[in-house]
Amino acid sequence: MCAPLVMEAVAKQISRRALLGAGLGLLAGRAVAQAQVQGKAFSRAVDLTHELSPEIPLFPGAEPMRITTLVTVRQNGYYGNRIDLWEHSGTHMDAPAHFAEGGLTAEKLPVETLIAPLAVIHIHEKAARNPDAQVTVDDLLAYERQHGRLPKGALVAMHSGWEARWKDPKAFLNQDASGTLHFPGFSPEAAEFLVREREIVGVGVDTLSLDFGPSKDFKAHLILLGAGKYGLENLANLAQVPPAGALLFVGAPKHRGASGGPVRAVAVW
Repeated sequence: MCAPLVMEAVAKQISRRALLGAGLGLLAGRAVAQAQVQGKAFSRAVDLTHELSPEIPLFPGAEPMRITTLVTVRQNGYYGNRIDLWEHSGTHMDAPAHFAEGGLTAEKLPVETLIAPLAVIHIHEKAARNPDAQVTVDDLLAYERQHGRLPKGALVAMHSGWEARWKDPKAFLNQDASGTLHFPGFSPEAAEFLVREREIVGVGVDTLSLDFGPSKDFKAHLILLGAGKYGLENLANLAQVPPAGALLFVGAPKHRGASGGPVRAVAVW
């Protein structure tokens, strides 16, 4: 989530907090977000990933990605680009190391954590009324009353409806005159509950950050990543996925020392 601009704001918080615990192309897909899949153990697949481009919304201070065409079929017999981008661009992962000194980098995450039951917490109605809405412990308990206890090894995703703003970066950041951002996220209390009371692999959001926009201390990040969990930010199409019963596949980055990186996230059921 964070550009280098914000990292100083959390350095003191990180130094005070010990680690709470040490913790593909997935699917040869169609060009539509949701597809029927024949001859598989599942019947539906949804792409939870936004297309990467130089025009996407970014956290303030991050540089836009650059795509440079190096060779073309017409001139060289084959096609290829060079890409240059901030790791936390587009639909991407925050590895524990992004906020936790000594935490796992993305390439070292256990592969089994990249396949997870997906629980979708819908807060789009309150987010429509209040852009600073947060997933609360009450939201999580209400979900469990309706769908049962969060499964062991789940990834818990917030659906706030914010992806409707994706193609308008200014609206997606929703920055006020003072420079404060306004968008939904997880409350620190919900993060603590998930880390201490449930067995999750991580959380996901359809916004720029696991924390809500006005956060200055990034407590949800510190709690979740400090406990060895990972985060997925800027998820797409969560409204198309059932609240319970889907399985998430995360095509995670695997470059050395990855604080995170763009992912291809796919839900099937």
